[in-house]
Amino acid sequence: MSAIGHYLEAAGIPTVSISLIRLHSEKMRPPRALWVPYELGRPMGVPNDAAFQTRVLRAALSLLARTDGPLIVDHLEDAPAGAPTSAEDVGWTCPVSFPAPAGEETPALALKREMDSLKPWQALAQERRGRTTVDQSGISIDAVADYVARFAAGEDVGEPLEGVTAAEAFKRITDDLQAFYQEAATAQPGHGATHADVLDWFWGQTAAGKQLLACSERASAGDDKRLKFIAERLLVPHVARARLNL
Repeated sequence: MSAIGHYLEAAGIPTVSISLIRLHSEKMRPPRALWVPYELGRPMGVPNDAAFQTRVLRAALSLLARTDGPLIVDHLEDAPAGAPTSAEDVGWTCPVSFPAPAGEETPALALKREMDSLKPWQALAQERRGRTTVDQSGISIDAVADYVARFAAGEDVGEPLEGVTAAEAFKRITDDLQAFYQEAATAQPGHGATHADVLDWFWGQTAAGKQLLACSERASAGDDKRLKFIAERLLVPHVARARLNL
C-alpha cells in the first residue's frame, strides 16, 4: 500500500494508510500513515464498535491535510476489550470437545477426527452468514487436511493446485484450514470468544494447530525461499507466536 501511495501522490492524489506493523511503514516511508497498536487484520480495533472505528478513521483522514510527509503518526488509543453484551456471552466454551482416542492415533488421523467433529459447526456458521471464507484453495476441506498432514509428516505433496506455485498453494491451503476452524469455533450461539481466545484454542489445543506448527518447521528448513517466508512470517500470527513464546 505504501508503494501505491507514492504512485498516487505522484499523480497529484493525496493518500493516507493505516499501519499495523510500524517497522514496515518505517522501511517503506509512505506519504502519510497512521500507526495503530491493534491486532493484524483489525486496523479499526474491534468489530461492532462504530464510535471507536469512526475515531480511528477520522484520525487517519485528518492526516490528508499534512504536507510534510513522508510521515507516520501514532494512534495510541487502546482498542476496547469487547465487553460481553449479555449473560450468555460471559466466557467462552469451545464448540466441541476432542476426547482422547481409545488407542494410539497418528497425527493425520487426529486431524481428520477433529475436523469431522467440527464440520457441523462450520456448516452452521456458513448457513447463518450466507458465505464462507474457506475457499482460497478451491479444494475440499478433506483434501486440505490430507495436504497439511502429509506436508507436516515430510511427505511429497506433489502439485496440489494446478498452475499454482508450491508457496502459493501452501498459503491458500493453510489459510483454508485456519478459516475452517475459526468459523467452526465461533458458530456456537453466545460463544463470547475474543480473537485471542480463538488463537489460544487453535494454536494451543487443536491437532490442526500442532500440524501447522510442524508444517512451519518443515518449510522453514527447506530451500524454497518464498515458502520459507510464508512459513516464518505469515502462517502463524504474530500474536499467537508471542503467546506461544515462538
